Amino acid sequence: MKTTTASPGAIPKAATGIAGLDEITQGGFPAGRPTLVCGAAGCGKTLLAAEFLVRGATEFNEPGVFMMFEETSSELAANLRSLGFELDTLIATRRIAVDHVHLERSEIEETGDYDLEGLFIRLQLAIDTVGARRVVLDTLEALFAGLSNETLLRAELRRLFRWLKERGMTAVITAERGDRTLTRYGLEEYVADCVVLLDHRIDAQVSTRRLRVVKYRGSAHGTNEYPFMIGGRGISVLPITSLQLDHPASPEGVGTGVPALDRDRPGALGSAGLAAHPRLASDAARPGAAPGAGPRCGDRYAAACRGGRPDEQADPRQ
Repeated sequence: MKTTTASPGAIPKAATGIAGLDEITQGGFPAGRPTLVCGAAGCGKTLLAAEFLVRGATEFNEPGVFMMFEETSSELAANLRSLGFELDTLIATRRIAVDHVHLERSEIEETGDYDLEGLFIRLQLAIDTVGARRVVLDTLEALFAGLSNETLLRAELRRLFRWLKERGMTAVITAERGDRTLTRYGLEEYVADCVVLLDHRIDAQVSTRRLRVVKYRGSAHGTNEYPFMIGGRGISVLPITSLQLDHPASPEGVGTGVPALDRDRPGALGSAGLAAHPRLASDAARPGAAPGAGPRCGDRYAAACRGGRPDEQADPRQ
């Protein structure tokens, strides 16, 4: 299984393969533990879970099981095809197993105690069929829609998460957002080891999708809201850390054009520093420009730093 460890003593993680998300989570979702992805309708929960599964099978050699309670396998395959993922091929090569569990409230009648034993047997069969290391359940609300006993519901939720943990499954479970809680039942976020909240909002008639890691047991993570997009190649999260400004600075010195600065610290500015001021860099690199001659651009820049007027010259006595 493709796992990473951010630092000695940190928990093992399973890379998601989703652009930007592994940076925010510092390596991916917790390996062998359940992750809850919650949000309102249309925010991208199913697509994020499906991409996690597909990239696990194609990039990290981790087969997976997608168990759904709303969409059929053909509908899911059609939706993923728009993102460039050929789910049918992965199913045919036994890298992903898809199981649609049909649940209709009108066809359910409560008799005796409700439990998930039947679901566990079905899920275990799918796991054994492909040798799965990843599991997706989409969504919890559909699974427990016919259950009215809240105490029993809480017990079965804990049992489901514990069952996945005991088998070492890196699981992603989707859930709808509640009115005043992250989820409808208000319990899933406490049982899950990692909670990711997706949001789709409209501000000044501009649509924006945002992602936030609400909770991550045993690991540091980015805590801000990060914008993300759903494009032709899947989901792309855009953390500031993606800039990765860790390149080495140039050892070569370039004259600034400010006589006093060049006299006191010759070659103080490297080419990387001048890149932030293209006019200054271009003037300093002009053929025939002698160090200390002082191009006008450098003088104007120094005057601006002193708080003076742009047309003021630098005092060579300074």
